[in-house]
Amino acid sequence: MTIELVTRFHVDDRQLSALHARAFGGETSVLQPWSRRLERHALTWVGAFDADRLVGFVQVCWDGGSHAFILDTAVDPDRQHHGLGTRLVGAAADEARAAGCEWLHVDFEPHLEHFYLDKCGFRSTAAGLIHLSPSP
Repeated sequence: MTIELVTRFHVDDRQLSALHARAFGGETSVLQPWSRRLERHALTWVGAFDADRLVGFVQVCWDGGSHAFILDTAVDPDRQHHGLGTRLVGAAADEARAAGCEWLHVDFEPHLEHFYLDKCGFRSTAAGLIHLSPSP
């Protein structure tokens, strides 16, 4: 069956929460308010659909200017390693470019270096990170 990429699709919070949980090994019963978050903070988002089933997702946030950021790249585990994540990130990059962004950033864990650097074309850069734990 053919996978269709859909930009700014109508988000079903249950469907996206379940995909995210499957992709990252989380609890599938936890419902996140994806649609509200995306409408408020995202430049765009792209879903990968096999018929009506959401099997992949990526969002692009931005600073309102020249910088965009890839977040929440997720592919259903049974669809991984077949190029779907690369297609999603490519579509997200195209959308950011069309919006006038000059730079596309992504943070990733070391085990995803091959995917983002070799498959998606990002280059390695120095970055910083602060873990903001809740205040007592």
